[in-house]
Amino acid sequence: MLESLSEKLQDVFDRLRGKGRLTEEDINEAMREIRLALLEADVNFKVVKSFVNRTKERCLEADVLESLTPTQNVIKIVLDELTTLLGQTDSKLVLSSRIPNVIMLVGLQGSGKTTAAAKLAYRLMQENHSPLLVACDVYRPAAADQLQTLGGEIGVRVYRGEGQDPVKIAREGVQDAIDNLRDVVIIDTAGRLHVDEEMMAEAVAIKEAVKPDQILMVVDAMTGQDVVSVVEAFAQEVDFDGVIMAKMDGDARGGGALSIREVTGKPIKFISSGEKPDSLEEFHPDRMAKRILGMGDMVSLIESAVRVQQDEQEAVEAERISRGQITLDDFLTMNRQVRKMGGIARLISALPGGDRALNSGQVDEGVLDSMETIINSMTKQERQKPDILNGSRRARIAAGAGVSVTEVNQLIKKFNETRKTVKQMMAQFGVTGTGKGKRGRRRRPMNLPGMDAMGGLDSLSMSDIQHFQDMMDNNAR
Repeated sequence: MLESLSEKLQDVFDRLRGKGRLTEEDINEAMREIRLALLEADVNFKVVKSFVNRTKERCLEADVLESLTPTQNVIKIVLDELTTLLGQTDSKLVLSSRIPNVIMLVGLQGSGKTTAAAKLAYRLMQENHSPLLVACDVYRPAAADQLQTLGGEIGVRVYRGEGQDPVKIAREGVQDAIDNLRDVVIIDTAGRLHVDEEMMAEAVAIKEAVKPDQILMVVDAMTGQDVVSVVEAFAQEVDFDGVIMAKMDGDARGGGALSIREVTGKPIKFISSGEKPDSLEEFHPDRMAKRILGMGDMVSLIESAVRVQQDEQEAVEAERISRGQITLDDFLTMNRQVRKMGGIARLISALPGGDRALNSGQVDEGVLDSMETIINSMTKQERQKPDILNGSRRARIAAGAGVSVTEVNQLIKKFNETRKTVKQMMAQFGVTGTGKGKRGRRRRPMNLPGMDAMGGLDSLSMSDIQHFQDMMDNNAR
């Protein structure tokens, strides 16, 4: 989503970087290209006009044109304005002290409401809440069955009720949550193929019956700027609190995501990419803006690394890695941690310029599967002592993994390069394990290279992470 817009904006900045000084004509030309890029991404034309006018006015100020780094100033201005367009500040889902909290989801049919309900329930469960899903879509065939299936996959109970009265089912669902000590109720309402009075009246009736603490509208990100009129209609009738932008992994132009906040004033609270339960993420306007401009999203990447580095066994392995004593088992663990963080594509896309590399086909997303298959074809001794892998052993491993000996050799070469790099990094930054070294004692995860002064991942603050992101951004520029 938005890859085409990102590519075109980066091309504009690449051309500006080739100029030592910027003239008014240079700025005008850049703004024309940015306007076309936004319109082609299906951003609402009124939003485009307002955005370009604000950006152009700031870029034409004397302190920008006459500075030593005018291009960097222009990029900074575009980044600021894009962040403002997307919401400027984070808008988190804040639960009230009421028990149970009631969250009502609304939206058109096909927007991904039911899937979003399950993903939200999974996220809340990870935050130590006890959610209950309530199936109030009594019109779409198998809607309740779908929610029941999704709830079963993540271990969340689903209340279906009886009959065809969605208002009654919603009210009973809230009571069921009270009876069974559930602290959050997520109500999945019915949608239509387009906005109509009957759907709005039903949503308003459910709202009045259960008095939800939060109303979230689920929007299909692939809809484009047409979504603006739909969101405006819901905002007027239901007065929802925020938006869940679903299907952000689609291949559509995605301009709706850039239009909603500006046109309606309603914040985007979550974005959803993929079908997995954990694919619902909090929306951060500044991070999305940086991604669009090709600056990566190191903050989210590091947060993912912090989440996956929780297991005690991984911490012990990290202790050994911190001393530069890695084995092929450690190499396998590294690959699995990359998977937990979303895979190679997620990792690369978070780096400055990563989306461009992915779009150009420079990244092989299947490499982890091949590496894991080869390592799993080795004996325990071979994984622990890879130096014993002679020609005959490599031939046996290749046959067992169904690959060529050349591929096995390439894996061993990558491993040796990684081992050498780890040792060099540890020596350069003076990073060592922080565990006690005694059996049965829990050890802390290793520190990231260059971050040992900050206390390691487990004590890394958001300001530290943001500082690291800023350094990456400066390198990207």
